[in-house]
Amino acid sequence: MVDVDFIFKIAAIGIIVTVLNQVLIRSGREEQAMLTTLAGLVVVLLMVVNAVAELFSTVKGLFGL
Repeated sequence: MVDVDFIFKIAAIGIIVTVLNQVLIRSGREEQAMLTTLAGLVVVLLMVVNAVAELFSTVKGLFGL
């Protein structure tokens, strides 16, 4: 089961990346804004991959494989 804290962490990362993206775009640094967005996406994807790996290991242990 997905923990509520996990969802809040992803939402917080999204909000922070959005604010940083807007600040960088307004200051004329579109390249850094894109890299910030990409870094946020990578962090969230790594979190999700770790959660899925934990889910698979739990299911594997449940069925004794």
